[in-house]
Amino acid sequence: MKDFASLSGRRAQLRDIAIALPDDVVTNDDLLVEIPPDKRALMVRHTGVTKRHVAKTEETALDLGERACRQLFTKNPDLPAQVDTLIFCTQSADYLLPSNACVLHGRLGLPDDVAAFDLPHACSAFIYAISLVQALIKSGAKHDVLVVTADTYSKYIHPQDRSTRLIFGDGAAVTWFAAGDGNGGVADVVCGTDGRHFDKFWVPAGGVREPLNDAVRRHETRDSSGNVRSRADIHMAGRDMFSFVSSRIPEHVRAVLARNDLTVASVDRFVFHQASGVILDSLTQLLELDPAKVIRHLDNVGNTVSASIPISLRAAHDDGRISAGQRVLLCGFGAGLSWGSALLTW
Repeated sequence: MKDFASLSGRRAQLRDIAIALPDDVVTNDDLLVEIPPDKRALMVRHTGVTKRHVAKTEETALDLGERACRQLFTKNPDLPAQVDTLIFCTQSADYLLPSNACVLHGRLGLPDDVAAFDLPHACSAFIYAISLVQALIKSGAKHDVLVVTADTYSKYIHPQDRSTRLIFGDGAAVTWFAAGDGNGGVADVVCGTDGRHFDKFWVPAGGVREPLNDAVRRHETRDSSGNVRSRADIHMAGRDMFSFVSSRIPEHVRAVLARNDLTVASVDRFVFHQASGVILDSLTQLLELDPAKVIRHLDNVGNTVSASIPISLRAAHDDGRISAGQRVLLCGFGAGLSWGSALLTW
């Protein structure tokens, strides 16, 4: 295996993960009460989700991220004094400015010499953050980095848009990376972007190009499947997103493995962004993976956007599906369009 950390013996090592989910749970029975049972079963198989956690009106991604951090600090009481970088990955920020990371830094009472900034990506955010973490740690600039991944997409979904409401859940995770020596930890990270198709998954209104107002919120459209949206809500071109993932991601994963002199058989576990059941099925088939190697954790939480990979890692570690010494490939993809993969040893 090629050693892409040859410039330095330091590597980012994943030390711990803590998660926080909203208390309120919405089941498919709550959402599909008007759907015939046969069609309901088909929709459940397609999404792979039976229930999801949904933030309260006054509860934000920042609140969930804080809860996750406090759980992590309870387990690791010396950590707050060690942290030198706080990265907050979200597209559900509390404010236009300042960043969630700065507000969270104050809430947690972290030292003044901690660098804090947001990474406003979604489903690929965790991988993009790992690329930054690896660079910071390899360079010797930083040694203990917290990556908070939290999103509350429920606030961007129209109540009558089942195409997205069935899939997404709210949640947060915080992942602690620390500098380490040797062959463990993060070995390689590769990211990509295709901004030409940014409007395949977006919220059209709400930024400075198209500010929100009552008229924007009131103007709703209904698609051929009966899903209702305004331009203040998530617009997802489902078929186009499926085509993007199915055509782009297998090629990307093979390229990452090839540049590390690996094959799919050399990887012990694959943890993809938990987009939907049908997308996980497609990637498993297209990459000719052993299904037992593919971590699935969306049945009871849904697609938790930036937090989906670390939430899945936490669950797989806890139930023994991932164990120490295993080679793991993480892969995220989604809005942007953006994607990325990270190879690491657990």
